[in-house]
Amino acid sequence: NFLVDICRVCNNTSDRKHADVILERYVTDTVMGIVNTFFSSPFSDQSTTLQTRQPVFVQLLQGIFRVYHCNWLVPSQKASVESCIRVLSDVAKSRAIAIPVDLDSQVNQLFLKSHSIIVQKTAMNWRMSARNAARRDSIFTASRDYRNIIERLQDIVSSLEDRLRPLVQAELSVLVDVLHRPELLFPENTEARRKCESGGFICKLIRHTKQLLEENEEKLCIKVLQTLREMMTKDRGYGEKGEALRQTLVNRYYGNIRAAGRRESLTSFGSGPLTPGGPNNKTGTGGGTSSGSTVLGRGEMSLTEVQCHLDKEGASDLVIDLIMNASSDRVFHESILLAIALLEGGNTTIQRSFYCRLTEDKKSEKFFKVFYDRMKVAQQEIKATVSVNTSDLGNKKKDEESSENEVTVRRRAKEPSAQITEEAREQLLEASTATRKAYNVYRREADPEDHYSSADGVPGTADKNTDELEMSPVITIMQPILRFLQLLCENHNRDLQNFLRCQINKTNYNLVCETLQFLDCICGSTTGGLGLLGLYINEKNVALINQTLESLTEYCQGPCHENQNCIATHESNGIDIITALILNDINPLGKKRMDLVLELKNNASKLLLAIMESRHDSENAERILYNMRPKELVEVIKKAYLQGDVQFEDTENGEDPAASPRNVAHNIYILAHQLARHNKELQQILKPSGQMGAGDEALEFYAKHTAQIEIVRLDRTMEQIVFPVPSICEFLTKESKLRIYYSTERDEQGSKINDFFLRSEDLFNEMNWQKKLRAQPVLYWCSRNMSFWSSISFNLAVLMNLLVAFFYPFKGLKGGTLEPHLSGLLWTAMLISLAIVIALPKPHGIRALIASTILRLIFSVGLQPTLFLLGAFNVCNKIIFLMSFLGNRGTFTRGYRTMILDVEFLYHLLYLLICAMGVFVHEFFYSLLLFDLVYREETLLNVIKSVTRNGRSIILTAVLALILVYLFSIVGYLFFKDDFILEVDKLSNDTAFPEEGRSMTEELLSSEFCRPGDDRNCTSAEPPTEELVSEEEKEHTCETLLMCIVTVLSHGLRSGGGVGDVLRKPSKEEPLFAARVIYDLLFFFMVIIIVLNLIFGVIIDTFADLRSEKQKKEEILKTTCFICGLE
Repeated sequence: NFLVDICRVCNNTSDRKHADVILERYVTDTVMGIVNTFFSSPFSDQSTTLQTRQPVFVQLLQGIFRVYHCNWLVPSQKASVESCIRVLSDVAKSRAIAIPVDLDSQVNQLFLKSHSIIVQKTAMNWRMSARNAARRDSIFTASRDYRNIIERLQDIVSSLEDRLRPLVQAELSVLVDVLHRPELLFPENTEARRKCESGGFICKLIRHTKQLLEENEEKLCIKVLQTLREMMTKDRGYGEKGEALRQTLVNRYYGNIRAAGRRESLTSFGSGPLTPGGPNNKTGTGGGTSSGSTVLGRGEMSLTEVQCHLDKEGASDLVIDLIMNASSDRVFHESILLAIALLEGGNTTIQRSFYCRLTEDKKSEKFFKVFYDRMKVAQQEIKATVSVNTSDLGNKKKDEESSENEVTVRRRAKEPSAQITEEAREQLLEASTATRKAYNVYRREADPEDHYSSADGVPGTADKNTDELEMSPVITIMQPILRFLQLLCENHNRDLQNFLRCQINKTNYNLVCETLQFLDCICGSTTGGLGLLGLYINEKNVALINQTLESLTEYCQGPCHENQNCIATHESNGIDIITALILNDINPLGKKRMDLVLELKNNASKLLLAIMESRHDSENAERILYNMRPKELVEVIKKAYLQGDVQFEDTENGEDPAASPRNVAHNIYILAHQLARHNKELQQILKPSGQMGAGDEALEFYAKHTAQIEIVRLDRTMEQIVFPVPSICEFLTKESKLRIYYSTERDEQGSKINDFFLRSEDLFNEMNWQKKLRAQPVLYWCSRNMSFWSSISFNLAVLMNLLVAFFYPFKGLKGGTLEPHLSGLLWTAMLISLAIVIALPKPHGIRALIASTILRLIFSVGLQPTLFLLGAFNVCNKIIFLMSFLGNRGTFTRGYRTMILDVEFLYHLLYLLICAMGVFVHEFFYSLLLFDLVYREETLLNVIKSVTRNGRSIILTAVLALILVYLFSIVGYLFFKDDFILEVDKLSNDTAFPEEGRSMTEELLSSEFCRPGDDRNCTSAEPPTEELVSEEEKEHTCETLLMCIVTVLSHGLRSGGGVGDVLRKPSKEEPLFAARVIYDLLFFFMVIIIVLNLIFGVIIDTFADLRSEKQKKEEILKTTCFICGLE
């Protein structure tokens, strides 16, 4: 009773020798602080007992007023008592509590007196400061010098620590290197080396750790546990000196062996402050991240391999035994951290090991009882030591004045108390800190085993500004416990999800419900209303709340319907707390750390989605909607959308930050979308009204960036999956979509998924590049019209080849004047086509304009200049196409090596080179551009593929044909040499060539011949007679083996009946007549019929296969879903 203590203090004022100083300090500091804090908080406004217990309030005010007049008060105590009197007086006025008239007048006189005293003190201070300025300056200078010396010494010590810390860490890491390869400590072919290679050393170390615990060697046991955990942690980076020291120490143990790098790990629970599970801890609908496949470890071992190796040697059994039998909180803490390191990345082998050990040895009851008791103790600690964030109470009062009729009265009553000075706030913090410390001391004396001091490894709370928000070690230990339970259920482990809920023992411990109860307790539901969440959530416990939400989410995902029902139907306020985390503004935390508030809302929305995952009933959704107003949910979405930037926030590498305002709002939108199936009002509110206000913009944005698919579960039930579409997907080009759609492997559903994921990285890089491309307008415009530039190039190539084909050579075609009616007709066609293009820009009108313009140019400047202009234009167009091609692919950012190795880029570069050669070398190079038709048309590409696809078979068959030709040539050379007589038409050397229309070869060959019209004398060269030109001559074509091979290869393969068609016709009287017949028939059957038809058959069959594949692909595209593969 405060009144009794106050009376005792007031009555002992005369005899100071026997005064109870501790009681006086308790009353002036602790009691005044408690009274001041309570009546300044919102709880006093909500309390109705104050009106019914007015006499007690008056007695309290009278007692405190008596304390104020005690002569033993020091100035700080007097200020505390005066502040308390001021608060009680304001409460009495605001709540209309009747105070005796004399007491009221005395209180008012006290305030006036204190005001005058403050004025006098201020004036005196000004006068004294003017007199003693020089003296004060000297004192301040001396104290400042001492402070500077101390600060410099501290800087020197901290810099030495920073320099030497990598060396110390490198020296300590050598022990972990030795544990990874202990066999290298012993000579080869020894018993000790063989035992270490088989894992005997680690196994013995783990067994020895259990003995250490039994022998009360706690510190050594903790050191071994930390070392085992260190085997799975990441390399800290020791710098050059640290690595050199580490290498030297390793060489002393092993010899000249280079130490491998340390592996990466997601474990972040260390001896320092606990975090939710590391920076890479991401819990989503798909389960946790998996890093086990990354080979980053010492001795070329991955994290998964090290975890399995330690588990094989008994690490999991060690963890279970230590958790069940640990008598020290530090050993228990380190055991949990080792279990987290073993399970990190969702290692299913370790999960199975834990499950088998707990089920086979019948020790699950004791194991889960430890966690159950820890959760219960933590809840009791939270209820007993709940601390409310009073730092912004004054501002919160102004923001939360409730009723409209009492707004003016409340403001007038509360304005004085809202003006809290820094001194008063500091006194408040000191009072609450002293009370909490006193209570903790009492609890430790009552139950010393449940608490361990900061000397045992838990950080102390010395700072008075942060001590109010620090959590007890009993509560902080819950964070690694919940992380451990989450990792047990990682990857949707159904057995362990159910095992946490029901162990089928004599006593069952439902950790799922207990985790929900813990969330309910830490968020203050048992001590206050849901609207006061901000008073209980602060920077110190927000990580623990996030971990609790993530653990509950992992309990449900998969889905595990039993755990979903367990959470949804629990008697606590758990679901309401989760809903309140989404709907309410969590202030004052939201004013300082909005990122933490967004992370809370994000995890809460994921948990509600996990509770409703794969549910075909509406029970859980109705439970969530029970205390949720649909309008509030939609308002939260709109508010979070407006908090984001104008554009959807992306990081530099293209990934969206998980806790950005718009991403959090997107998750809440998906939650609302799922709940709208069971609530018509919410379904109607989610539809934009069409007025395009701020809220409608948010709903339009999320409706556009939300997609859904139907999947078929193992039980053959169809389920709709709703997922967010990242905004970066908007930058995927239409060409890439069509390329993926038509070229993805669709033989089987598995092969399609594998092929699709192989392309995903390229698609992601392309989307990132396309996003950056928007900032370059010229390049973006070129890239956007890439297909248009390609069409122009092909059409120009066809047009130029038509001109070359019809009018080459161009010597007789020069520009000139046309008939007046033809010229007028051309100008009329140009003007009409131009008008059509301006009025209706259709492709046909554009083609007509281009054709009439080219004809006009041909007849105005000539064919050859027109062809030159067209070729130059085609070169420029191809350069623009190359820019658009590189822009679309993002090849600029990949470096020159990638650009050179890109086959498609090299093809277009060759195309550009041929265009330039057509312009500057000769027009016939334009003919090569027509091969672009093969690149553009899939049918022609299949024709080429029919030869190249089975090219090996065709080449081997052709080699067989060459071998046969070679053999037949040898036989012909040996036995039928005289039969190789062919009729030839010899070309006379003095043949006169016509002047016009000669080919390039003829021009070169005729440069030395005499032609009519030359200035040279041509009388000596007589033209050949008709008899000589028409004379048929015969030659022997098998005088050498090489000539035989050439003749058989050239004439034998091209003749329908084989080589016999071109050889001399033998007489039946000749002795080799029969051999000649056999020779001709064998060549005909073996080479012409069999070998050549084999080659043709391979080509035809390949073309038929390609055609059937194309038809099958078209049929699949028409009748099969691209995503699920269902017809």
